[in-house]
Formats: sequence, structure tokens, C-alpha cells
Amino acid sequence: MIRLFDFIFSLFGILFLWPIGVLLYIIGLFDTGKPIFAQERVGYKKKPFKLYKFRTMSVSAKQVATHLAEKNDITRFGAFLRKSKLDELPQLVNVLIGDMSLVGPRPNLFNQKELIEERDKRGVYNNLPGITGLSQINEIDMSTPKKLAEMDAKMLQNLSTASYFHYIFSTIGGKGQGDRVN
Repeated sequence: MIRLFDFIFSLFGILFLWPIGVLLYIIGLFDTGKPIFAQERVGYKKKPFKLYKFRTMSVSAKQVATHLAEKNDITRFGAFLRKSKLDELPQLVNVLIGDMSLVGPRPNLFNQKELIEERDKRGVYNNLPGITGLSQINEIDMSTPKKLAEMDAKMLQNLSTASYFHYIFSTIGGKGQGDRVN
């Protein structure tokens, strides 16, 4: 049932929000010259997939987990995108094609060994990664791998249609601020 919701909501999200996406893309061209950021992430069953986002950091920024990035790498427009969570908009394509769900553990990088180990122990990779979830609305980020993996596992064990909608509406309502930057 959740995959059906993911498909429908991402399809309608893309159809209704494409004008905003085009506007953000154009502004992003002036901001960094490369408004779309694609990065290989750990997906379902630990298979790699390309995650799409609007670029919030300079093109020269190191490709590291957000909590390891430098604050001065974030552009002014990027700061707005992060605060408004609009940087996540391109991930609706990831949800539509089935690489992600709207709700699930945030997909990590392959170089985040400690987090991979903690999530592996708890079976987190047996589920699709997501745009939001219990960890995100409680502001638990990838800087605390064990705590994050425990929260992800708890969310997945108790995931229901009701909690799926709760996480989505909590995120839309402004709960959670995403990964912290140094």
C-alpha cells in the first residue's frame, strides 16, 4: 500500500510542483552553475542508486556527509533551499522510479562505514530509503550513527499507513531541520 501512496504522491508532486522546480533550477544556474546534485547513495539491500537534489553547496565542496561539511560551503540560495526543504524536491523522481520512499531512513553514503554497520545489524537496508521519517522529525542526523540506526529500525518496525502520513505531515509542517553542518 505504501508503494502505491509513494507512486501517486510523487507523480502528483512532480506534476503540480514542476513550475517551482523550474524556477529553482533557473535560480540555481545563477547560484552555482550546476543546480542539480546527483550522488551515489546506499539503497535497498545496500544497492547503489543516484540520489537527486537541488545543489546547496558550492560545486567545489567535498562530497562528504552533511554533518562533516563546512558551513561556508553552503551558498546563500542553498541555505534557503535547506531551510525550506525545497532542496529535496528532485527526490520525488527517486520516489517515482522506486529507488526511494517518501518515508524511510535517509540514504547514506558508502563511505559512512560506522552507520552502514549499525544499520546492517538492525536490518534497515531491507527497506527503501526515504525522504523523511522518525529520525528526521526528531532531528537525529548521521553524526550519531548508532542512535540514528536504532531510531530507523524502530520506525521501520512500527511503520503503518497512519505513521507514514504522520511523518509526511510533520515534515511539511516544519518539524525537523535536516543534518547539521559544521
